[in-house]
Amino acid sequence: MCGIFAYLNHLTPKDRKEVFQILIQGLQRLEYRGYDSAGVGVDGKDGSIEIYRAKGKVKNLEDLIMSEDNKQDMSEILKTHIGISHTRWATHGVPAPVNAHPQPSDASKQFICVHNGIITNYKDIKQFLIAKNHVFESETDTEIISKLTLHMYRDHPNHTFQQIVELVIQQLEGAFALCFKSVHFPNQVVAARRGSPLLVAIKTKEHLATDHIPIMYSKGMGESTEPVNLQGLSQGGRARHVPAGTHGGNVPLIPRTESTAEFLPTGDSQEIEYFLASDASAVIEHTNRVIYLEDDDVAWIRDGMLSIHRLKRESMDECSTREVHTLKMEIQEIMKGSFSSFMQKEIFEQPESVVNTMRGRINFEDETVVLGGIKDYLPEIKRCRRLILIACGTSFHSAIATRQLLEELTELPVMIDLASDFLDRKTPIFRDDVCFFISQSGETADTLMALRYCKSRGALIVGITNTVGSSICRESHCGVHINAGPEIGVASTKAYTSQFISLVMFALVVSEDRLSMLPRRREIIQGLKVLPELIKEVLALDSKIEELATGLKGARSMLVMGRGYNYATCLEGALKVKEITYMHSEGILAGELKHGPLALVDPGMPIVLICTRDPTYVKCMNALQQVTAREGRPILICSKGDTEPARFSNALLEIPHAVDCLQGLLTVIPLQLLSYHLAVLRGCNVDCPAQPRQS
Repeated sequence: MCGIFAYLNHLTPKDRKEVFQILIQGLQRLEYRGYDSAGVGVDGKDGSIEIYRAKGKVKNLEDLIMSEDNKQDMSEILKTHIGISHTRWATHGVPAPVNAHPQPSDASKQFICVHNGIITNYKDIKQFLIAKNHVFESETDTEIISKLTLHMYRDHPNHTFQQIVELVIQQLEGAFALCFKSVHFPNQVVAARRGSPLLVAIKTKEHLATDHIPIMYSKGMGESTEPVNLQGLSQGGRARHVPAGTHGGNVPLIPRTESTAEFLPTGDSQEIEYFLASDASAVIEHTNRVIYLEDDDVAWIRDGMLSIHRLKRESMDECSTREVHTLKMEIQEIMKGSFSSFMQKEIFEQPESVVNTMRGRINFEDETVVLGGIKDYLPEIKRCRRLILIACGTSFHSAIATRQLLEELTELPVMIDLASDFLDRKTPIFRDDVCFFISQSGETADTLMALRYCKSRGALIVGITNTVGSSICRESHCGVHINAGPEIGVASTKAYTSQFISLVMFALVVSEDRLSMLPRRREIIQGLKVLPELIKEVLALDSKIEELATGLKGARSMLVMGRGYNYATCLEGALKVKEITYMHSEGILAGELKHGPLALVDPGMPIVLICTRDPTYVKCMNALQQVTAREGRPILICSKGDTEPARFSNALLEIPHAVDCLQGLLTVIPLQLLSYHLAVLRGCNVDCPAQPRQS
C-alpha cells in the first residue's frame, strides 16, 4: 500500500517552496493507501541530492523540511528540477527514518530510489553486494536496489541512465514500482514497474502532438544470449538473472543510438511538467493526461523528453505504443466535502454509486440488461463448463455474495477462490473455463498473478474492476467496469456493493434467453430499480448505529452471524471491524454455530445476527434461540416490521425488505456504519488503518 509521487518541471520556473509543496501535496493525496513513514529526495546545492525522511504522518515530514535546522532558500527559482517522494508501509524493517524512502546508494547519495512492492530475492543480492564492499544501513529490501544501481553504474560507466535501470530490474524478483534519481544524470528520472501500479502524467501549455507514445525495444526479436547466474554480476554486461515467469531478452552491451521515439510538446514552448504516481488521485489536480505503464516498461525522462522502453518484444501481437488517457475523475470526487473521513463519505455515496453501476445497462421499462464489455463474448461464456471467481478480501466476499444467484440463473457450477490460495494449489484450469478476476484497483498482486496463470492455460478472462487502465482491465479478454467512482478510504465500502451488482447483472445477462427464468429475472430487475431508495432508508439508521457503537466501544471481540445470502455480509462486516477498529471479529455461518462457535457465546460477547425474511429465516431463528439460551445478548439486523425476532434481541436494526438475493446489499451497510463509528470512538485512523491509533 506504499505510494510513489515524483515531480519534474522542465523550463517551468518554480521556487523551491513550490516544488516541496507539490511533492508534499502529492503524498497527502496518497495517504489513504496507508503508511507509517514518508520521505522526499530533491536537488541540493552543487549538484548534490538532499533526502528528508520522517516516521509517521506526511505532516511530520513537512515540518521537518520547514524546520529551522533544514531551512533552505525557499525563494530560489528552479527552472528545471526533479523531486521524488514516497509513503512507506513497513514490510522489511520497523517504521523509522533510516528505513523510509528514498533509499540512497551510499553516503554521497549518488543514486536514490523509491520503491513499492517486495523484492523476494533481496537476500541473495544483498549478500553479493556485501561481498563487493557495499555497507548497508537500513533493514529494507529497497536499499539493495539503489546499491545495485550504483554497482551497475560502476561496471558500465558509458551506459545511459535508462540502460542501467534495465540492468538492475533484470536481477529483481518479486513485485515493484520504482523511481530513480542520480547526481550522475541531472535533469533525468527513470521509472519502471512489474506487478505494482505506476503512471506518468503530463502537463503542458501546448496541445499534445499525439495520444500514443511509441515503445522502444533494446533488441530485436529472435536474438538471445545465454543467461548467467547472480554470481556473474560483476563480470560485465552479460551478467543477468532471469526469474521464473518473467520475460527474456538481452542486456544491451553497448550504449544504443539516440532514440527518435520520444515525446515532446508541440509549439514553440518547451515548458513541460511530468508527474509519476502510484495512483491517479495524486495527479488529477495538476493534469488529466496520463500514461499507465505496463509490466516491464521503463520510462525515461531527460531534458523534458519522455521515452518508454522495453527489453524485448514478446510477440508480434504486443502493443507497440502506450496511450495517453484522459482522466474522467474530478478533484471534487476525491475531496471529503462535509464528511469527516473518506470512508464515511463513500458509505453515504452508495445510493448514487449503485445507480452509476446500473446506468446505461439496465432498462427498467423493457426489463433488459446489456453489458457492453462482455457482449461479444457471451456465446463463448454460455458454452463454458464452469465459472471461476477469483479475488482477495472484500472483492472475494462479493463473489461469495453472488455465488448462489450465479448458480441459480446460469445453471453452471461456480467455484470461488482466494487468489493467494488458488496460486498455492496450482489449480487445474481448462480452455472452456471462464475465470472472473475481481479487484477494486485492478492491481491486486495475487489476483493479477492468478489472472496470468489462467490466461496462459487458455481460459476466458473476465475482469471486474473500478479502475480504467489498470493491469487487470488491460489483460482481461472482456469485463465490466463497476463505475463506483474513486474509492479513497482503505476499507472498501461502495466498491463492494457495486461489485455485487455487477455480478448480479452478469447473471441476468447470461440467463436472458431462458423462459423458465423470466419471473425470477423480472423480480430481481424490479428489486434493483428500488434499491437506491432502500439504501437511503438504511443510511437513516446512522444515529442509532452510533449509539450501539458507544456501548461496544470497550469490547475486545465480536461475532457476526448469518446464513444463505447473508453469509457474505457476515464475512464482510467482520472484515471491516477488524480492518479499521483493531478489534477481533469473526464472521460465522449460522449453520456452523453448533460446531465450535457456540462455546464463545456468553453475556459479555457482542453478537450481531442477521435474520431477514428469506428462505433461511427459520434456520436463523433457530440459531438466535440457541444464542439467547446461553445468555447471549444479540444485536439483530432484521426485516422492517418483523416483530418475532424482537422478542429475543438486545437491540434491533430494522431494514427494508428486498428481493432475497439483493438483501445483502442492505444488510452490509449497518455493519459498515458500525465499524466506522467503532473506529472513531476507539481513536483509530479510519481512512488509513495502517497508521497507529490516535492518542
